[in-house]
Amino acid sequence: MKKHIIASMLALPLAVSSAYAQDSSPVRISGFGTAALTWVNKDNVEFNRPNQAHGADKDPTTGVDSNLGLQADYTVNSWLSVTGQGLVRKDNQDDFGAELSWAFAKAKVSEDVSIRVGRIGLPVFMISDYRNVGYANTFLRPPAEMYSQVTFDNVDGADITWRHSYGDTTYTAQLAYGSTNYKIYGGPDLDARHLSALNLVAEHGPLTLRFGRADTKITLNNQASMTTLLGSLRAAGTGYRIGALNTLADDIAINKKKASFTSVGAALDWNNIVGQTEYAKRKTDSYLNDTTSWYVMGGYRFGKFLPYYSHAKLKIDGTVANTVPGACPAGYPAACGATLRALSGAVASLKYSGLSQGEQTTDTIGVRWDFYRSMALKAQVDRVRPDAGNGLLVNVKPGFHAPVTVGAVALDFVF
Repeated sequence: MKKHIIASMLALPLAVSSAYAQDSSPVRISGFGTAALTWVNKDNVEFNRPNQAHGADKDPTTGVDSNLGLQADYTVNSWLSVTGQGLVRKDNQDDFGAELSWAFAKAKVSEDVSIRVGRIGLPVFMISDYRNVGYANTFLRPPAEMYSQVTFDNVDGADITWRHSYGDTTYTAQLAYGSTNYKIYGGPDLDARHLSALNLVAEHGPLTLRFGRADTKITLNNQASMTTLLGSLRAAGTGYRIGALNTLADDIAINKKKASFTSVGAALDWNNIVGQTEYAKRKTDSYLNDTTSWYVMGGYRFGKFLPYYSHAKLKIDGTVANTVPGACPAGYPAACGATLRALSGAVASLKYSGLSQGEQTTDTIGVRWDFYRSMALKAQVDRVRPDAGNGLLVNVKPGFHAPVTVGAVALDFVF
């Protein structure tokens, strides 16, 4: 039922646009989309975007990189407007699903200051507001090493933005606050409360510089395997009087734990030279790995063709220490030792599982062809190398050996 309701909301702007076809209309309809095919060179592993239930294997699939977005903007008066954006894509379900990605009212307080209230994009990346708009980006998809490190796309709350030009440089400062929820494939969901995000941008001609910082408290709900592990640690800690197990359970649990994401970025579009880079640090007070992620992308235009290359890396900086004792005190029953070994193995497996992910490096080559107004055709090849665990790859089967080659072609458009 929810899908049908949201799908109807996505169709509504088309009906509205017909009713307000005149240029003087306060309603503005726009949209974007990508029609893509994605595949890998092996049949015992899948490549996906963050939180997709399934990815691409040897058989080309449309699900990984295809999407469709519609946006309606309504101008109420000279200082107030309303915006809604719907997005159809394949996410944590086995099929395409629809979501309400933006829904906010915007008040223009002055020439430099505006306030938005409702559901807004979470400004944690260089391209947060248009990461799903393929046409607006050089690469076919944002580097997963960076863009998988914050799972939230939007926040329910408010933001205030100040934007002013001094000479040839335009400065933007944005502060957002609210809460959000992220449904994870398989049942669990991740809550972020008291989420604050600071976004600072300086634009000077072809150069853009950015700094961002987000802080929140996260809670993981409805994950049966984690609940079982925490219960086992606490039961063993109490039953065998090993206090370190109870402490470890508290350290691992994701229950109102602090998390932060700090990033810097730069983009250049000068003459025929195109470049973009981001560097970020993720930190949490839970079992989720602390990570460093970065990428650098460069390209050069030849008429309507833009070949490009990027290199991206995700590295684990730290994780919760496995403090399960190696042995039980003398005189304890044999079952104690077996219990500790099982618990130690379960805790160790958290490092590369689920939201923790593993380490990964990707080299990408691609080409963009702007063959028609508001349309671009892209072809991209990624060489993905998991450096620890399975990296960001999913549904890995026995016999898999890295690296993996991922191919994709996509038609991007805006209207």
